[in-house]
Amino acid sequence: MEKLSRSKALAAKVIYAAFEILRDNGGELNGRNVIEKVGQQIELDEWAKSRYEKSGYIRWQSILHFFSIDCIKAGFLIKKKGVWYLTPEGEAAIQLGEIDLLEKATEAYKKWKKEKKQEEVLDEEIEVELKTDKEQEATIDEIEQIAIEGLKDHINSKNSYEFQDLAAALLRGMGYYTPFVAPKGKDGGIDIIAYRDPLGTVSPRIKVQVKHREQSASVVEIRQLMGLLQKDGDVGIFISSGGFTSDSKTTARSSHVHVELIDLGRFIELWQEFYPKLTDEDKSMLPLTPIFFYAPNI
Repeated sequence: MEKLSRSKALAAKVIYAAFEILRDNGGELNGRNVIEKVGQQIELDEWAKSRYEKSGYIRWQSILHFFSIDCIKAGFLIKKKGVWYLTPEGEAAIQLGEIDLLEKATEAYKKWKKEKKQEEVLDEEIEVELKTDKEQEATIDEIEQIAIEGLKDHINSKNSYEFQDLAAALLRGMGYYTPFVAPKGKDGGIDIIAYRDPLGTVSPRIKVQVKHREQSASVVEIRQLMGLLQKDGDVGIFISSGGFTSDSKTTARSSHVHVELIDLGRFIELWQEFYPKLTDEDKSMLPLTPIFFYAPNI
């Protein structure tokens, strides 16, 4: 570590730890969980745990976000809607060790910058206050993750019927009519029925199953929904805040009837996309506030 600055030495440690954590968790993990586990796995001194004066962000966490941009450009890491994915190239890069992994990622970023014919800015000492393009992207990434986690926490705090109402509101925002939203009690396996027109004469006619829980939806549950798609033009949607097992995903993809699977991350993505088309009443169930940043082309 002697050849690295203090910031880059810390970056090498936290990036390497994040890669190991992702590898040990099947290659993907919620970004917040990655950060929590890194903080538990490695020893951090008071300097690493201190906050930047202007931004208020914790130093080691900002450094992790900052250098994760290098890893993305190197093809080692993918971030999507709050989830971090370790690519096969990233898993192989673990064999390089802490320093060489970081150096390879940084070189990939520098090469990418040259190809884009942009000015290279790679300071030895990272300060969030510096106005470089990469710092801007890292800051936006950090804020976006906080926003997504806030949305997930808010949705998870709702009960099953409130989440069901959210799902129906989303479908209305997407242009569907929802003549049936199951009341409390037995629903016969269908929580929402949605049509393209008020009478349901135009395909597709959508039957929706909604599960709001930590447990992943099983293949048995997916097949139960498939069994309810009995008419031509019937389409199934299974919305599960706890996600889906790998077998349930495979079953849905290979089915002769169309069943769309929507986990919590995709639900949030769709809610953000169609939010402007929701009625004020539906927006009030999960209100959003847009925040605009300067977005450099990096």
